[in-house]
Amino acid sequence: MRTRICYLAHFPSIFLFCITLLQAAIFASSANAFQQKDRVALLAFKSMISHDPEGMLNSWNDSHHFCKWEGITCGRKHRRVTILDLNSRGLIGSLSPHLGNLSFLREIYLYNNSIRGEIPPEFGRLFRLEALYLFNNSLVGKIPANLSYCSRLTVLFLRGNNLVGNIPTEFVSLYNLKTLALSSNNLTGHIPPFLGNLTSLDKLSLAYNAFEGNIPDSFNLLKKLEFLGLGSNNLYGTVHLSLYNLSSLTDFSVSQNQLHGSLPPGLGLNLPNLQYFQISDNFFGGSIPISLSNASKLQWIEMAVNSFSGKLSVDFRGMNHLSILNIGTNNLGSGEDDEMRFINSLVNCSNLNTFVIAENLFTGALPHSIVNLTSQLKILMIGSNKIYGSIPSGISNMVNLELLDMVGNLITGKIRKEMGKFQNLRELYLAQNKLSGEIPSYLGNLSALEDFTLANNKLSGVIPSSLGKLEHLLYLDISKNDLSGSIPKEIFNITSMPIGVYLHKNHLVGSIPPNIGDLTTISEIDVSDNSLSGQIPRELGHCSSLEGLYMQGNFFHGSIPQSFSSLKGIQYIDLSHNNLSGQIPQFLETLSLRKLNLSFNSLEGQVPTKGIFANASGASIAGNTRLCGGIAKFGLPNCTNNPNKQKISRVSKILISSASAFFGLLLVSFIIYCWLRNRRGKEKQPSSSTLEKNLLKVSYKSLFKATDGFSSTNLLGVGSFGSVYKGNLDQDGTVVAIKILNLQRRGALKSFMAECKALRNIRHRNLVKIITSCSSIDFQGNDFKALVYEYMPNGSLEKWLYPTLETENNEVEVQKLSLLQRINIGIDVASAIDYLHHHCEEPILHCDLKPSNVLLDSDMTAHVGDFGLVRFQPEISNPNTSSSVGVRGTIGYVAPEYGLGSEVSTNGDVYSYGILLLEMVTRKKPTDLIFEGDLNLQNFARTALPDQIIDIVDPALLNDNEEVSTINHRLRQARNDNIIDCLISLVRIGVACSMESPQDRMNITDALHDLQSIRKILLEHI
Repeated sequence: MRTRICYLAHFPSIFLFCITLLQAAIFASSANAFQQKDRVALLAFKSMISHDPEGMLNSWNDSHHFCKWEGITCGRKHRRVTILDLNSRGLIGSLSPHLGNLSFLREIYLYNNSIRGEIPPEFGRLFRLEALYLFNNSLVGKIPANLSYCSRLTVLFLRGNNLVGNIPTEFVSLYNLKTLALSSNNLTGHIPPFLGNLTSLDKLSLAYNAFEGNIPDSFNLLKKLEFLGLGSNNLYGTVHLSLYNLSSLTDFSVSQNQLHGSLPPGLGLNLPNLQYFQISDNFFGGSIPISLSNASKLQWIEMAVNSFSGKLSVDFRGMNHLSILNIGTNNLGSGEDDEMRFINSLVNCSNLNTFVIAENLFTGALPHSIVNLTSQLKILMIGSNKIYGSIPSGISNMVNLELLDMVGNLITGKIRKEMGKFQNLRELYLAQNKLSGEIPSYLGNLSALEDFTLANNKLSGVIPSSLGKLEHLLYLDISKNDLSGSIPKEIFNITSMPIGVYLHKNHLVGSIPPNIGDLTTISEIDVSDNSLSGQIPRELGHCSSLEGLYMQGNFFHGSIPQSFSSLKGIQYIDLSHNNLSGQIPQFLETLSLRKLNLSFNSLEGQVPTKGIFANASGASIAGNTRLCGGIAKFGLPNCTNNPNKQKISRVSKILISSASAFFGLLLVSFIIYCWLRNRRGKEKQPSSSTLEKNLLKVSYKSLFKATDGFSSTNLLGVGSFGSVYKGNLDQDGTVVAIKILNLQRRGALKSFMAECKALRNIRHRNLVKIITSCSSIDFQGNDFKALVYEYMPNGSLEKWLYPTLETENNEVEVQKLSLLQRINIGIDVASAIDYLHHHCEEPILHCDLKPSNVLLDSDMTAHVGDFGLVRFQPEISNPNTSSSVGVRGTIGYVAPEYGLGSEVSTNGDVYSYGILLLEMVTRKKPTDLIFEGDLNLQNFARTALPDQIIDIVDPALLNDNEEVSTINHRLRQARNDNIIDCLISLVRIGVACSMESPQDRMNITDALHDLQSIRKILLEHI
């Protein structure tokens, strides 16, 4: 009985013990199950890795617990996977969705691999995930919105992939996010304002994408933000002033966008921690704030390619960490005597390695203090300013210089011998100055030199033979000087020179050394316009890479060498104005020549008829009086090879000559008669010269030469995808406009292809004519693409509406467009748009109509250009093509429905045209500061109709020339006059074309007819 009582007394303890054992068994079983789940997920990941060059995943097998596998970290208690770290292992494959089953995973490091495919949405199940590093892979697709379920996420690093789409709006819930790095992808849309609510963010990197729109004002809420990277997108508008007040910012980068506005005066005071300030390639203007002097932690200042102006008064003495200062390509400079004084303050910047102020308006003598800049300086660019004086002594103190650019200034004096001490110098540009004296032989000691130009100075003496020691030289340009003596054979010892030797327009004498044939890789040789003599060396035939040979304007004699038949890549040969004799070699017609000039020599015999000789504009043989045959356009006599023919007497020659002159005169009269009779018909057809130019093929080197090396003096303008230069396309002096695509800008290649497709088959008097295109590589092996257009000497409509031209007396001279000219331009543009919309094989949408894309020829006839954003109707209606949400235009001219995601249509171009027409009448840009809130240019004009029209029109229309003065008088005297009706009608058309709703807009054909009627009325009453 006692035993039973004792047993019953211990029963509760035994029961609890059994329960505990049972729970432990269940927990162990559950833990094993979850661990097995982790193991399966890891093996699934391994199975989708197709290449493991380092064998990192070999340890992932049954011989070890998965917690001991390479790259795996587990928790101590639960033995579950917490960290997956296989970064920089060269892995190739894709991400397994089973990784979403690693429910204890906190950190993923898979960056610097070659992982492809999409980010699995199953990653959203990793609710413990804190850091996701997938950068520098090949991931595609959209960013999964499910990642928003990872509420503990603090780091999301996805840069350097091929991700597309928008930033998911669901990310608004990631309140713990500190680092968001999505740069270098293909993301589109607007930057979402909700990012401003993620107040824990300290690093935000969205650069190198295709984001557009404004920088959200909500970013001013990011009080902890240290890094802001928004460069290389399509952002426009201004930067909200509050963004410049985020005192925690160390990195501010918005380069390569379309932002405008000025910098706040207190910039350097409000951002005391600023280290990197990058705003290059935008449209910022105004002055550079003096307060920048207070940002003593600055290491990198990049403000190039903007519109900053005025005096640079920043004191750099306190910026001990400054390494890069690039403020090139602006309008800086005041003309004051001390405006170069800021250079003195840079002496204290002991870490400075890049100093660029090129392409500005700085005026004055170069301070001697520049030689006291740190010896760490590698890049010094002060070219294309108005700097005068001599090269300062002591310049050799900059012993580590790699690039020295002083081109395009007013520098005088001699080249200092001490410059021969620059042992690291790779690029030396001293062209287009007023340097005199001899070329120092010590320059031959610049053993690392690759690019060397002294062109267009006043240098004299002989070419030093020591230049032959520059064995790394890519090109040598000492043209357009007063050099004399013979060409030293040593300079042709640089056998690997790939670009060219330019010695033209000097006073060189003697013959060309035969070792010129050793330049087997050279592309161009120009020795023209000297006093060279002797025979053309046959060794030139060994220059197998030669594309351009220019020897005109010398005293060469003898025949054209037979060895030229080996020049299979030659495109341009100019041997004109020499004393060459003999026959034209037959092999010249087999070469791939684009231009051949043999004029004004003593050549004789029959002219070939094939190849380049079949094109009278490609070959020039004038001034060779003993030539015969050839195509009819050369106008040469027929050849005769009869040896028994008796010599013609002097009297017979006179009679034959007289008869030939008579019949020639008769023939000319007949041709003139036929020309006058058919003139009207011919005017409707493309000219033969235009057709010939359409067949031209140009290379990078020819465009390089046509623009004088893409010189800033030939720069006509800079756009979103490239720069436009003025150039002479060929030797006959034809002036063209050359658009060089900046292939580093996202969308530039697509713009090039669109423009080529659009201009390939369209012809209209009011469209800019494309002459040819170029798809090649530059001298550094980079892709190069360009378009060559007919040159428009009167520039763009924008420059006529908003001109500021300085005369020689520094007076401002404003060009004005009369009312009639503006109406004519409106008609021209409407005609072009009507043609594109209704008279092409497939409707073409321009998508970027604005004053800067309307160009004026010598007769002030308007031509619509820049088809980089063009769209075609079939591809718009094709459901397989992308929508037009990503279509870019220019703010103020883009139809409002595009911002709401509507597809592009002809109505969008009509809207842009309406805004352009209103801008011509009012001379107010749609982005004018007066347009705030609901007020825009369309509303501004509409509310003035009809009684207040005089208050909104361009004042120049009211007080200009005789025509406009008449209009002004009538506006004051009779408000119901027909002239007033013209102005009112113009505004009505602009308003009707720019209505908010697309279906309410006027048809472009109707607008064209109405404008033609307005012009008729105006002509009747002025």
